[in-house]
Amino acid sequence: MIERGLIKVNKEVITQLGYKVRRGDAVFYKGKKLSPEKYVYVLLNKPKDYITTAKDPEGRKTVMELVSNACSERILPVGRLDRNTTGLLLFTNHGELARKLSHPSNNVRKIYRVTVDKPISKSDLDAIAVGVKLEDGLVEIDDLAILNTQKTELGLELHSGRNRIVRRLFESLGYDVVKLDRAVYAGLTKKNLSRGRWRFLTEREVGMLNKGL
Repeated sequence: MIERGLIKVNKEVITQLGYKVRRGDAVFYKGKKLSPEKYVYVLLNKPKDYITTAKDPEGRKTVMELVSNACSERILPVGRLDRNTTGLLLFTNHGELARKLSHPSNNVRKIYRVTVDKPISKSDLDAIAVGVKLEDGLVEIDDLAILNTQKTELGLELHSGRNRIVRRLFESLGYDVVKLDRAVYAGLTKKNLSRGRWRFLTEREVGMLNKGL
């Protein structure tokens, strides 16, 4: 489009590839002034039975259906929660932030509430605290707490973003995960956000996430 002379900057045709647009410049395409898309940040408390994808060829319910009326901008989920996992899922059209939050090297903090099918033993608790080795490497936990007297509910804090990491961790020790809920993601919480509902991030939350970009 640039080489064909369809782009103007301040009403002057620009044909040079790599021309840098400065703040305050007016950019036109075929005579129409372009406006930059504003960034949107939406937080969803995901229910079960929704898959984290934009479209599903099998016709299953997707998380996009739950935020379809949030905004006119095209937002996408940051990372994934599997179909049977509930809890916090962030959506945005801010690509650089999404890449930052998804990259393993940035160690984004996550807290999960895990319910397993039987009481967890002390030896397995000790093993989790030290670190459990899976086929794709060691799983290191930042914090671990038992949440009920039956020892079947646990709070788990970790930074790893590997696929199905929490489920695989407990399955490797012989437990079935009955429920898995992400309660905290990158400092964001589910406070006042019921299951299946979404809300926009506050300015403070956006600033917290964008810090360091």
